Amino acid sequence: MDFFTLSQLNNSLASAVKNAFPETYWVMAETSDVRVSNRHCYLEFVEKNPLTNAIVAKARGRIWANVYATLQPCFEQATGRRFDSGLRVLVRVSVELHPVYGYGLTVYDIDPAYTLGDLQTQRQAILRRLEEEGVLTLNKELEIPVLPQRIAVISSPTAAGYEDFLNHLAGNRFGYVFYPRLFPALMQGELTEASIISALDKIFEYRDLFDVVVIIRGGGATSDLASFDSYLLAANCAQFPLPVITGIGHERDDTVLDFIARHRAKTPTAVADFLIGCVAETAARLSDCQAGITEAAQAFLKTSAVNLHTLTSRLPLSVNSLIENKKSKLEIIRLQIQNLVRQMLSGQHSLLKEKESFFRLSSPKHILAKGYSITLKNGKAVKSVKELQEGDAVETLLADGKITGTVIRI
Repeated sequence: MDFFTLSQLNNSLASAVKNAFPETYWVMAETSDVRVSNRHCYLEFVEKNPLTNAIVAKARGRIWANVYATLQPCFEQATGRRFDSGLRVLVRVSVELHPVYGYGLTVYDIDPAYTLGDLQTQRQAILRRLEEEGVLTLNKELEIPVLPQRIAVISSPTAAGYEDFLNHLAGNRFGYVFYPRLFPALMQGELTEASIISALDKIFEYRDLFDVVVIIRGGGATSDLASFDSYLLAANCAQFPLPVITGIGHERDDTVLDFIARHRAKTPTAVADFLIGCVAETAARLSDCQAGITEAAQAFLKTSAVNLHTLTSRLPLSVNSLIENKKSKLEIIRLQIQNLVRQMLSGQHSLLKEKESFFRLSSPKHILAKGYSITLKNGKAVKSVKELQEGDAVETLLADGKITGTVIRI
């Protein structure tokens, strides 16, 4: 019976593979388990089912140090992404079957354009999802306050960009005062997304104390921007109730976070310039209003002075006219009072005449003159015979004299 040792079999397979695949080939795959050791890069290439995301193929890969030293910076500069796990790549590889280490692919080249196109596709997919959910432009629709001075800052506390931002605000040439408060977060690495979302949650609890949220990173490699193309981070910022301003220190292109933010600046100092400009614009409008009010007040005072002078010149004539008018009215009133007094006196005079005539006709003399007499007893008129007794002394008054007598019989 013929047989092979394992090494013989593996060597035979290695030769067969080398003969079958003698050249290098361009292969599309996704990177996984990327790690660097002794300047060599070791990784796995995988292919996933687009519907189930299950791995349908896997191959061990390696990039030798001399090749990796060239490919890695070129790739990251072109794509703006760190060469790491989870990237869709187009790589030129040789197919090898090592008797000890087994099947593997050795990388000789990477096409950044393929990955860049895939990253752009991913960004567009995230933006479409946000649009379908109706949140894509929510933050862009928020109004930035006229005085954005209370600033919630999300950044690394040790970042040079954060210090630049604070110094730029504090040293503004207008002397405007700002009130920044730091909410620390990681700004690179796999924990960036969760760290920034956590900072947003803390700001949300005190949202009434701030005017805007500033997310600044400053400097660093563009390959660290992957976290800012996150759906979850973008969705949180898009729906945040305060305007979000980004300044994560890159100029080549925008991340998804930049796209949904209310305002995007290139650097932390550019964010500071934007905030200073907002306050300066408000100050300019206030200055224009002040100038307008001053001008209107001066025009009003000038017009009022002219009107006052005109009134002053007309005042004596107006006063004389008013006095003459009042005199005429007083004369009319005097005549009316005089006539009224005359009427009252005339009426009282007639009343007195009537009373005088009544009293005169009612007087005893007038009655005696008509032939009547009055009998007196003890100086009082006797109105009834019951007041008299026989023997009483009485007097009888007549119109022309008095008779004294005694009552003899009743």
